Amino acid sequence: MASPAFSLSPSTSNPPQNSTILITGGASGIGLATALHLHIPSYNNNIVVLDRAPSPPPVAELTSSSRFLYIQSDVTSWQSQRSAFAQAASHFNHLDHIFVNAGVAEIGEQLFTDHLSPSGELAEPDRTTIDIDIRAVGDTLKLAIHHLRRKDNNTSSGSGKGQGGTIVMTASLAGYLASAGAPLYSAAKHGVVGYLRALKSDCAKLGISLSVIAPGITLTPIILGRREGQSLQAWGEDMQSRGVPINDAETVALTVGFIMGLGVKGGGSGFLIQGNRVQELEAGIARTREQWMGREMLELFRGGRGAPLFPNKL
Repeated sequence: MASPAFSLSPSTSNPPQNSTILITGGASGIGLATALHLHIPSYNNNIVVLDRAPSPPPVAELTSSSRFLYIQSDVTSWQSQRSAFAQAASHFNHLDHIFVNAGVAEIGEQLFTDHLSPSGELAEPDRTTIDIDIRAVGDTLKLAIHHLRRKDNNTSSGSGKGQGGTIVMTASLAGYLASAGAPLYSAAKHGVVGYLRALKSDCAKLGISLSVIAPGITLTPIILGRREGQSLQAWGEDMQSRGVPINDAETVALTVGFIMGLGVKGGGSGFLIQGNRVQELEAGIARTREQWMGREMLELFRGGRGAPLFPNKL
């Protein structure tokens, strides 16, 4: 049985308070909406935004605040991200919550269209979508775990100051139901869900709650297919008139705050967001394994689950 869908409002989202929250890709779209939501004065949160844009978003309530720090950072560069995390942790003394959000849409058609190099040979595909949407996510996860893991679970090589915390990753509806026409984006977002399933238990041992959000189409600047001169809002209204469920970025931001506020209770969850409605998917998928695996395959899986195939050094 699926979990029930629900709506969130500022009064029901119950986000964390008195915390330091780092957001990658926070200069626009979902990231910026989340920064604004979690920066509300009554929450007393410190907000750190990492983004490749050279300057912070021109939003006075953020840029004039001592509780806001903007760091230009390229998530595809390990050195850049590592430095940004260290700067953020030093500036506010600690990190409590990480929103792994930086991402791009599909860039061109890479698999069926043949592009030629200057020498006339088949050109190497553009892997930007993969580099940002899944490879860089792994780097952000590594840094987040390093900074959040409880002191008593630090390895001898670790130097983080964490007391545990939450990590929320931006997957997508395309991470559960692949989007035709966007194979690289879909593959990357499936990978984000894969990170959740593979890491949730080990993260929990470190006092870290790991989860994902999976927004459907959301009104952000990465939306493709708009007519020249068509505003994002007008495009959204056009799509809604055709029956397409559309999210506002603010609803996704409320969901991120809601998951962070759940703390350990939110660990392992995956929240689908469509038409500004929210539904948890991972528990339902786990409950229905016998339906989609069949009893025989499920029992075989359970029988081998305890085998030490991948020794864990936690």
